[in-house]
Amino acid sequence: MATKTVRLLLADDHPVVRAGLSGMLAAEPDLEVVGEAADGAEACALAAELRPDVVLMDLRMPVLDGAAATARLTRELPGVRVLVLTTYDTDADIVRAVEAGASGYLLKDTPRLELAAAVRAAARGETVLAPAAAATLLNRVRTPAPPPAAPVLLTARETQVLALVARGLTNADIGRELFIAEATVKTHLIRVFTKLDVDDRTAAVTVAMRLGLLSAEPG
Repeated sequence: MATKTVRLLLADDHPVVRAGLSGMLAAEPDLEVVGEAADGAEACALAAELRPDVVLMDLRMPVLDGAAATARLTRELPGVRVLVLTTYDTDADIVRAVEAGASGYLLKDTPRLELAAAVRAAARGETVLAPAAAATLLNRVRTPAPPPAAPVLLTARETQVLALVARGLTNADIGRELFIAEATVKTHLIRVFTKLDVDDRTAAVTVAMRLGLLSAEPG
């Protein structure tokens, strides 16, 4: 039974790179380059017109970059696979491309036979990752997400003091209102500042209101 030909669209803003890829892949009898695009927007337009099996996508391109183009293609043309081929192997680039829906992530120094095999694998719906990309994604999975920040808790007295600060009372006024020493008022405020990670009374009131610890209405 004849092998199915994989139809390819090349997306790269460098004509020399596109020409090199086209010549390299043309040596494979089951791969056919059906179009070339110089930016992400053109890649999306040509993919909609030509319906290739695989788009070989560069990341850093004008008009629309590779990750944004990948996201659009996987959303609008789910049958088209995107295989990123780039010179960049930074964690941010890898994660952004894969999260956009790329079926694979390879570097431009990938040997011809490996690149051809990756194109075929992508066309079959398989995921193909360069070692650097695989390691980055594996570390991302293994690294637990940071726990949610603990809620800020003020004691009843600290809340009372802060509420009176919000009303514009001085430390002395607050002491008289609550029948406590002015030094005790200062101690409560220092603890409030520490809990809210602020440096002054105004910031303490603002943050407390934002966190729902203090009513926005004067008491």
